[in-house]
Amino acid sequence: MPKKKKKKSPAAVNTKSKSSNKAFRIGVIIVLIIAAVFFILNNLINNGKKEVEYYKFKKEGELTITDSLGNSKIKIDLEIAETEYERQLGLMNRNTMEETQGMLFIFQSERMQSFWMRNTLIPLDILFINKNNEIVTVHKYTKVLSAQSYPSTEPAIYVLEVNGGFTDRQNIVKGDKIFWIETKVSN
Repeated sequence: MPKKKKKKSPAAVNTKSKSSNKAFRIGVIIVLIIAAVFFILNNLINNGKKEVEYYKFKKEGELTITDSLGNSKIKIDLEIAETEYERQLGLMNRNTMEETQGMLFIFQSERMQSFWMRNTLIPLDILFINKNNEIVTVHKYTKVLSAQSYPSTEPAIYVLEVNGGFTDRQNIVKGDKIFWIETKVSN
């Protein structure tokens, strides 16, 4: 007599099918998690590169500081802050700046000015300059990450930020003058 095949119970078929589906779903979840982690890490790395590039010094001009008689003291490369946004950002979040670099803030009118060091990581000397290109106020070795106000003592239309101690090292004093040219190409 031929052997009868035993029929598998519906429960046994469903169990095997359910465990295959469960394994498949777990595999899909693992692949999605790996893809998400890769995506997040890639964005963090690329954003980090953009931030580093964003805070990198961009030469946009050259500035010479002279004494009151016109004798040259030093020439530096400039980054220029002439829009409201650029002036607000200033040198915030920068870790370093070369000795012969600085940021020149250009305002639309001569008036009393005041700066602070919030989110600024390096000590600076801040020079306030009037419309005659004469240095009218010098604040030395400003305190980093501070909301302390550093005001001009006379109206100024330009403000120059350089590394802390620069004015002592280069013998820059009130009454000295600046002459600058813009070298950046306009869009």
